[in-house]
Amino acid sequence: MSLGRRVSFANSSTSTFYRPEHSNNHLQTPSAASSSSGSSTSTAVHDDFQDMNQLNSSLWANAEHLYWFPWNHIIIPVILFLYNIYQSLISATFSPHFQPPRPGAKPYGRIAIVGAGLTGISSAAHAVAHGFEVVIYESEEDVGGIWSRVNSTSSLQLNSVLYRFFPSVKWSRGFPHRDEIVQQIQKVWKAYDLDKCTKFKTKVEKISRHHELSTKPSEGGHGRWVVNDGQDGIFDAVLLAVGTCGKPKMVEFKNQSSFHGHVLHSSQLDNADLEGKKVVIIGSGASGVEAAELCVEKNAKLAVVLARDDKWIIPRNTIFDIMLACQPFGREMPLSFIPEWLIRTFHYRDLRDMSPQHKGLFEGTPIVNDMFLKHIRQGKVSYKRGDTKEITPQGVKFEQREKASKPGDGGVAQVETADVIVMATGFERPSVEMLPDDLFPDDGQRSYKRPNLYLQNFSTEDWSILLTNASYMDAIGTVGNWHIGLYTRILLVFLLDERARPSPKGMKLWVDLLNWLKVKTFGAGDKSGLSFFTYTELCLWIITFHSFNLARLPW
Repeated sequence: MSLGRRVSFANSSTSTFYRPEHSNNHLQTPSAASSSSGSSTSTAVHDDFQDMNQLNSSLWANAEHLYWFPWNHIIIPVILFLYNIYQSLISATFSPHFQPPRPGAKPYGRIAIVGAGLTGISSAAHAVAHGFEVVIYESEEDVGGIWSRVNSTSSLQLNSVLYRFFPSVKWSRGFPHRDEIVQQIQKVWKAYDLDKCTKFKTKVEKISRHHELSTKPSEGGHGRWVVNDGQDGIFDAVLLAVGTCGKPKMVEFKNQSSFHGHVLHSSQLDNADLEGKKVVIIGSGASGVEAAELCVEKNAKLAVVLARDDKWIIPRNTIFDIMLACQPFGREMPLSFIPEWLIRTFHYRDLRDMSPQHKGLFEGTPIVNDMFLKHIRQGKVSYKRGDTKEITPQGVKFEQREKASKPGDGGVAQVETADVIVMATGFERPSVEMLPDDLFPDDGQRSYKRPNLYLQNFSTEDWSILLTNASYMDAIGTVGNWHIGLYTRILLVFLLDERARPSPKGMKLWVDLLNWLKVKTFGAGDKSGLSFFTYTELCLWIITFHSFNLARLPW
């Protein structure tokens, strides 16, 4: 899931969970807008208190009569203590044991890994710990992937209990920030001697088959692969760990160069001077929400978020978020209105007009955040729905629309003045064009391009091509959890045991069946059933994967 920020209601002396708060113009209608003129905590311990309070913040938000409860001084230290025990047990039980290979020892196989973010490093660590040789290709000059290129204030949206990209990871808090996340990635990288097999500043331009050594997947074989010019030898498998976020996406609007102020991408706000300035943020996804929070933190005069369409914002409550991820169907269902009603009633409350009217909760990745709505109520952030038309010398020309409207419906034209414009337009999706096109067939009737892959991550033409997290589109879950190691181990099983290998026909059948179950049976059109999933659904994929081939069970 995308990046977010932290919040704690438990330390508040008064509750705001059920009671609407009134502020001036925090959610303006087009008519109103057209007529109007245009501390960080002191100690790490207190910061941890804030992080862990969010586990059950909503349970306490309306409990003003429990203000005397010794939450900070008794309960939170106990939770932190138990959490550390839990992390230690997970590490001791599931971390793969690693010993440097003996001189002359022959590996079980060779795997090329493209990308040194958390997915690539975690996958590589599992592989070398099980006797495989890896070469990691990274186009940048350090490990960390997208986390090394975002603002230092960026943190996990979900609690770190749900972000165990490797068993030995040990978080110091509930919602760690960028630097701690990168440090944990580096820790795994060093612990498994991956520094010796990582090639920095090496962009993978081409991955091709070695035609003499490759065997037919339809007959139990698999491709052998050459990366770039082949100087690193022949690989038995390729793991493409390029993720979902590449370079910052900068949308160029008409007359953008005429603006008298600064135009920045949402990932460039660390050193931006926003104090006392009016900031207009184009985009209301996770990047836009985080940018708005950072504007408040930097004492901006006002942050105005221009939203093309409304997006679901769910509470940062670990129990509630896990319950959403436990929905096993991975799509909108007849009873989906229940969690949607709960979110509108108890999270949006007086701002329920901001909630999506045409898109269900289980149709896209929600934003996990509490502070954004609070800032709107306090008048520190303004939210406007509509279409951005162009940039003017004074700011942004914008057509504001009514509730339940769709992009392009038209609205009231206005110019939103600004000192700084922030492009919260996300990141480019990394390309997989370095792979042969025939790995992802599309005959016009059926497509097996991303995300229509086997188990959503293996090429249906050759299981020796694994794209962990690279085919992810939308989900209620997290890209940084147990599944990284599970997918890697499945690849290792395929390499070690021919009986466990799926055929191209079987892999395509799996994709077709899942699409039929999730889409065709509900008459939902041509959208892929793999374009959205929940974490429980993903777990069911892996369970059934083992169940339908008994040769896989011993592994």
